[in-house]
Amino acid sequence: MKGMIEIMDIKTMTAIAASAVAAFLIAALAGRKVIPFLLRLKIGQTIREIGPAWHKKKQGTPTMGGILFIGSSVLTFSAAVAVFEFILKIRIFRATQLTLTSLFGGLLMAVLCGALGFADDYIKVVKKRNLGLTARQKLFGQLLVALGYASSLYMAGGTSVEVPFLGYVDFGIWIIPFAMFAVVSMSNAVNITDGIDGLCGTVSFFASLFFIVAAGIKGYLGQSLLAAVTAGAIAGFLVWNLYPARVIMGDTGALFLGGIITAFAFGINQPFLLVFVGIIYIVEVLSVSLQVLYFKATHGKRLFKMAPLHHHLEMSDWSENKIVVVFSLITLAGSIAAAAILIYA
Repeated sequence: MKGMIEIMDIKTMTAIAASAVAAFLIAALAGRKVIPFLLRLKIGQTIREIGPAWHKKKQGTPTMGGILFIGSSVLTFSAAVAVFEFILKIRIFRATQLTLTSLFGGLLMAVLCGALGFADDYIKVVKKRNLGLTARQKLFGQLLVALGYASSLYMAGGTSVEVPFLGYVDFGIWIIPFAMFAVVSMSNAVNITDGIDGLCGTVSFFASLFFIVAAGIKGYLGQSLLAAVTAGAIAGFLVWNLYPARVIMGDTGALFLGGIITAFAFGINQPFLLVFVGIIYIVEVLSVSLQVLYFKATHGKRLFKMAPLHHHLEMSDWSENKIVVVFSLITLAGSIAAAAILIYA
């Protein structure tokens, strides 16, 4: 707790909170212009034929809405850093090379993930190919982005990570494949979670809240600020995305969120806490994997009514709002567990 007490004084915490509010307002107000613009361009979501039948009513809902919180996060964070440095004299750049690389390299990695998602959404909407990029194209792009990020961590000296109850473990050059695996798997898991109105955004909002606190506890001012503006921007997006959604984040937003959540974890040197904070993402992707394995092993039988898990619950008569609330509470519980480990492990 010492790092938080030293760095997070009242002025700093107030500035971080103000930055989050600014990000919220930018994303929420931008929706009033961006959503009609997307509608005019006829950038509407195409609903997959194998999805729940009642999702057909979502056909045509504008997608690529992730640009709302991506744009708000980048704009607000950039402005906030300038205000912190030159007006408030709160030094963001007075940090180690690794800390700065993790911060700005992590944001760049997330934006590039979002750009890859944008390309995927563009193909779905403009080219009318509902599956977007091919699996190989998407994986290659993700690996390329992840390689750049992981290599930057390695070159900055970020080879050691903290493992709960074990202390610091030096991965050496193996930090590169480890970080790459985390980026690719988490971005895909978050993307799978984006299946019903408000779900991915709400879960990611609570995950971001955790990293505001966790970064403060560990003394990473820049990461706490970035997590705050991300949480604020997501909240602004949710104004338009909660049921019934007037815009969908698309792969543009989901891949960005997967990247930024992973960047937060590596930025505070606690990637293993993603197991707790990202428990919903992990359960969702596991439900898909288990469904496929069970289907093949039993020659056609299904473990779930439909995968991922949120669709199974929908088909078990859970409302979209109920799923969002329950999954968010699980994320909150996982975040509390992660916070306890962070403090006491």
